[in-house]
Formats: sequence, C-alpha cells, structure tokens
Amino acid sequence: MLDLLAGFVAELRMAGIPVSLSEHLDAAEAIPHIPLEDREALKYALGASLVKSGAHWRAFETAFEVYFALRGPAYAIDADSATGELGDEARRTDGSGLAGSGGQRGQGAGGSGDAMTPEELADLLYRALAGANQALLAAVARHAVARFAGMEPGRPVGGTYYLYRTLRNLDIDGVLARLMAEHPGGAGTPRTASGDEPAPGDAPPELTPLEVRLLREEYQSRIDMLRREIEDEIRRRLVADRGSEALAKSLRAPLPEDIDFMHASREELAALRQALRPLSRKLAVRLARKRRHGRKGPLDFRATVRHSLSTGGVPVDPRFRFPRPAKPEIVVIADISGSVASFARFTLHLVHAISSQFSQVRSFVFIDGVDEVTSFFEGVDDPVEAVHRINTEADVVWVDGHSDYGHALSVFNERWGTEIGPRTSVLLLGDARNNYHASQAWVVGDIRKRARHVYWLNPEPRAYWDSGDSIVGEYGVHCDEVVECRTLRQLERFVGMLE
Repeated sequence: MLDLLAGFVAELRMAGIPVSLSEHLDAAEAIPHIPLEDREALKYALGASLVKSGAHWRAFETAFEVYFALRGPAYAIDADSATGELGDEARRTDGSGLAGSGGQRGQGAGGSGDAMTPEELADLLYRALAGANQALLAAVARHAVARFAGMEPGRPVGGTYYLYRTLRNLDIDGVLARLMAEHPGGAGTPRTASGDEPAPGDAPPELTPLEVRLLREEYQSRIDMLRREIEDEIRRRLVADRGSEALAKSLRAPLPEDIDFMHASREELAALRQALRPLSRKLAVRLARKRRHGRKGPLDFRATVRHSLSTGGVPVDPRFRFPRPAKPEIVVIADISGSVASFARFTLHLVHAISSQFSQVRSFVFIDGVDEVTSFFEGVDDPVEAVHRINTEADVVWVDGHSDYGHALSVFNERWGTEIGPRTSVLLLGDARNNYHASQAWVVGDIRKRARHVYWLNPEPRAYWDSGDSIVGEYGVHCDEVVECRTLRQLERFVGMLE
C-alpha cells in the first residue's frame, strides 16, 4: 500500500500538484485509520491530506481513479464475470415491482448475458434507470463495456473511444425517450389535484411543463450515473491492461495554471478565468509582504541597545532600519492581435487586479496603431467588462489591422514616452511577430534609458523565438529581460518579482 501511495504522490507531482514530504507522511498516517474497502473514504482522506486548491481536485480525482482502481482477475479485459453478474443482479431485481419487470422479461434477463438480445439488454437498462437501481446499473455498465467497447489487450486506444462505442450501442437517447413516454408506470403514480391516488382506470393527469422539465433532469442525472459507471469500468480494464503509470500518463491533463494561453480551448479558458481571481489575491499579499520585509536597512543602534536591556545588555537580537521603498509605476504595452489576444487579456486582468500594490498602472494596447485604455479599468469590478470595451472601442488599427510593432512603439514613444520616469517599469507583451515590417528597435532602447526596468513577456515557446517573422531578439537587446510567459504559473512567477 505504501508503494502504491508513493506512486500516486509521484503522479500528482508530475501533474503539477504541489505535494510536500510532510503532506505525503500525513496521507500515509491517515490510511491505517480508514477501512480500505471504502474507496470514497480513502479518496477524501487522501484529498484532505494532499490537495490544497479546489482547482487541483479534478486532476487529483483522475489520478486516484487510476491508482486505486479495483484490481484482480475479475477486471481483466477478457473476463466473463460481467455476464454472470448481470444475470444474478437481474434475477435479484426481477419481481420487485420495477417498471417493465414482467415474468417473461425476467426469465430472459436471468439467462446468460451472451445469449441476451439487444432488446433484453435495453429492457434491463430501462428498469435500472426507471427504478434508480444502482446495483443493476453497475452490472449493466460492466456487461455493456465487455460486449460493446471492443477492448483488446495492448491496443493503444484511449478510453474516450471505448466510451463512445459503448454509449452508441446502448442508444441512450432512445432509452431517455422511453423513460419520458412511460413515466406514469415507471417513476411512480401521479396524484390528482387533491393529492389523492387516482381511481383504477382513471387516466393520470398530464404533467405541467415544470414537472416535465424536472422529470427529464432526474432521468438525465441517472443517465449521467450510468456514464460514470461505464467510464469507471473502462478505466479499471485499462489499468489492468496497461498499468497505473502508463494510463495516468495518457490521462494526465494540465492544471489551470499550466494551460497554454495561446492554445487553450473554451473550457480551459473558463478554468483560467476561475483561477485568476484567487491568484491575484495571493500575489497582492505576497507583494505587500515582500515590500514590507524584503530587505534589511542599516543597523538601528539605539533600538538595538534598548532591546538588549532584556538580555543583560548583550545585543543578542540586532535591530535594523527597514527601508520604505516607494511603490513602482507600471506601464503595460500589449499586442492584442488575434495570435496573442488571450495572453494579453489575462495579463491585463492580473496587473489591474493587483494594482493596489503599484503607485500607478497605465495600460496601452496596439495592433498596428496604439491607444491608451487605462480609463476602461477605472471603477470596474469585473475586468471582463473592461476587456470587452477594449476589443470594441480601442483605436488600435492604423492601416490593415496586422501587427506592426515598429509603428505602434514609435507612436507610443512620440505621444507618451516623456511620461516614463525612473520609477516606471515597462511591460511589453507580445510574440514580436512583425509581419516583416521595420522593427524600430531603437524605440525600446530609448524607453529603456528613461525607465527603471523594461521587460518583454513572450507567450511563444523559446524555441520559436526569432523564427519566421519573429524579431524578439532585436527588441530583447534593449530589455532587462525577455521572459517566456505561456501559462498562469509563469505569469505568476514573473509578476511576483516585480519591484
């Protein structure tokens, strides 16, 4: 068990979840106090010991299902136990009053799973969903995977393909339609307006639109339960075939803070937005603490002598004068053309979310023209609104709306360059893909002479820099540092060092 836990912790770390040695030891200490046959208790005990952020729970859950999947000969890919289990479970539920459980159907369901026709299997699935019979649902799921998934030992096919094949053959949409059509006999007898049972032979009253909607949602939740059972069964069989480590590697998904800005899907962008707010709070606290206690100043002789009176005049604890550094000014100049728009959006969000840690934050955006958008963030609680205004109102197109860093930076330097002073840190955001226009790199050098720092944040992998029409190297010679910044984790690391 300890070896399994060690592999599980190693997988969490590979997925990006920070797990310290003390947390590993806490998890190992918790295991003897939990009945190992209770997977849910084990799951939440390990989660309480190892997971510190809600954003990491999904990755933890996936790793847990892989490393603590049910094992043994019963879960091998070529096992026939699902057939017998399905028949046994069907016999146990037959005659229990479930919808559609007639004697003829019960006899058919109680036979061999291999001899069961698709209609009989569909009937069993209908009975399990109508009666919310979780045991029968699990048995149907196991048999459906064994019968329809087409899993073969050693075959390098992902679980999503097997899930699709299984659900397609079960005709979930048809089962849902049947559940809705036969509701009065399968999901309880409707009552009359007075609340009494309708008399025998009376037609049950029609459902209201709200009742129909609630009924559909209830059946859909049961179908989702079936889907989870099928996913669990496929995962168990893949673990039995490939091993935990290989399967975990193939299922490993990036954490929100490790998602690439430029290649994120719609769901991943939503996860990034959810992770941004807590990240901004954490960064604000870190910057404030760093500013208060970042460096020790010269020795405070009077305070040291006064404090030494408590130790007999021995200066055991020297006292220093802590400097009071002024908050820096931040100027953000961001390319918002299509290729880097997501990166610029999240950077602007983050910088303005922690703007209280800077004396002033000014934002400029450009494509081939440049415009100041600082006012868009003033008095706005949700930065999404400000970004929407930037996309619709900012005057950033000069000629054709294709990136022209040289022209945009030249216009910025001409109109606002004199406002940059020795307390200003300038952040240039973009991939420096200039569409083969003149670079005007001297402008960045001119800005650097007046500014405290100039940083260039590039959302492209370092291997792509200075390839094609990228000229980041020409600008980089005039910057304090050019930083690869493709994820929230990298952005957090950079913003945390601003001073």
